[in-house]
Amino acid sequence: MFRIPALRVLTRAVVANGRSVRAISTGAPVCSTTDGGYRPPTPMIDLEDKSLPIPEYKQKKNEPLQLQKSRLLYQSRKRGMLENGLLLSTFAAKYLAEMSPAQTKLYDQLINLPSNDWDIFYWATGVKPTPKEYDNEVMNMLKAHVKNNDREQRFMQPDLYAKVN
Repeated sequence: MFRIPALRVLTRAVVANGRSVRAISTGAPVCSTTDGGYRPPTPMIDLEDKSLPIPEYKQKKNEPLQLQKSRLLYQSRKRGMLENGLLLSTFAAKYLAEMSPAQTKLYDQLINLPSNDWDIFYWATGVKPTPKEYDNEVMNMLKAHVKNNDREQRFMQPDLYAKVN
C-alpha cells in the first residue's frame, strides 16, 4: 500500500555560540520520510535580532602601502550593495593611487569600520550627518565625488586593471 507523507511547516530555533537565536523557516511544507524523520528547511537568521555580534574589523598592522591600496581597491568594488559598489569603486579608481599613507588609513577605516554599508551611503549622499569619527578629509573627498559636478557617467564599475594616465 502506498503511503502519502504528512506535510508540516517547520520553524526551528538555532543555537549559535551557546545562545539561542530565533530562526524563521521559508514557510515551505516539509514532507516526512518513510522512516519517520523530517527534512527541515534551511533556517534563515532573523535580521532584526540584535543579539548576534558583528565581527569586529581588525586593522592590518605593518601592511605595505601598495598592498593596502590594492586591498582597498578590491574592497571598494565588492560591497554587497550596488550603490556603494559604484560610488566607492569609482572614487577609489580616481583618488586611491594618489592618497597619502594617512589618507589611505582614513579611507580604510571609513569603508571597513562601519557595520552597515547603508550608513556609508547615507553619509556620502548627505541623507544622514556624518559621525565625528568619520568626518575627515577623505569623507569630504567622497562627498564631493558623490555630488558629481563634472556629470561623469557612473553606471558601471571601472576596469580593475585600467592603466592610469
